[in-house]
Amino acid sequence: MKKLLNTLYLTTEGAWARKEGAAVVVDHEGETLGRAPLHLLGAIICFGRIGLSPQLMEACCANGVTITFLNPHGRFLARVDGAVSGNVLLRRAQHRSTVEAPLPIAAAMVAAKIANQRAVLRRHLRDHGDQAGRIDDVERRLTAAIRAALAATDLDGLRGIEGDAASGYFSVFNALIRVDAMSFAGRSRRPPRDAPNALLSFLYVLLAADCRGALEAVGLDPQMGFLHADRPGRPSLALDLAEEFRAPMADRLVLSLLNRRQLGPKDFRAEETGGVFLTEHGRKIVLEAWQNRKRDVLAHPFLNEKLPLGLFPQVQAQLLARHLRGDLDGYPAFFWR
Repeated sequence: MKKLLNTLYLTTEGAWARKEGAAVVVDHEGETLGRAPLHLLGAIICFGRIGLSPQLMEACCANGVTITFLNPHGRFLARVDGAVSGNVLLRRAQHRSTVEAPLPIAAAMVAAKIANQRAVLRRHLRDHGDQAGRIDDVERRLTAAIRAALAATDLDGLRGIEGDAASGYFSVFNALIRVDAMSFAGRSRRPPRDAPNALLSFLYVLLAADCRGALEAVGLDPQMGFLHADRPGRPSLALDLAEEFRAPMADRLVLSLLNRRQLGPKDFRAEETGGVFLTEHGRKIVLEAWQNRKRDVLAHPFLNEKLPLGLFPQVQAQLLARHLRGDLDGYPAFFWR
């Protein structure tokens, strides 16, 4: 099993990262902000105008450390990798499956996504109840949607089921937030219109980056998806895999950060366009919490083995590869317990 390596997040505008011996050193305006051993890193993620020396970039490519560039709001810009050593036979099998029989894998992923959303609601019901009954109603709708997803006969119908389930889930998401100043007015993306949406969008970008790295590590093509349609530049398979982890890794973390008041109004800023985004201070809080969340140890339901949650995308990528190679009859999507 691949070791859970650290991710170095560079968030200070104008910072410069360089290689010094076997370490990454980060400087800003003549001051050294910190250093990290290169061999302990799995990725470097840069927000905004961050510079990296050619020597550091060469060392990262040689040692399998992925460099990702995001804009200050967390939107993906570019990714730098070393040589890709994907298994051509595996990728051929992946291509055949995405063209000839995408539905079984897509259905498993959607069913898992909806089940994991339902688990978020069930945890709230267990801990806080539901006097209005709305969450109970959506929980029942999600249960029916799981069965419908597994019985879907075509991709368009499956996508409709997923969309309806997501609409129901987010219609009660505000009820899960117990802080009045952090209300959620429905899912909004480009741009996010409130603080919870800013958090969701930010964490979904980080999750997709982790899923892409997991897929590439086992030799799969992150561009060829089963659920998300192919589009130039879109990592469709990475987005497919991320669906299984949105609720347990991102949504739960959003609720935790807000309900525990680890983030407040001062950690967000509104722009003239109506978009709401994390401040640099808020972003640092979220990144630290994200890394801690990935260290949480859970039992994987298929392997029956306890692992850090951050390794679960890697496990699912491996299971998907085994299925495509014919070693598993079906793809065992991740159902969070």
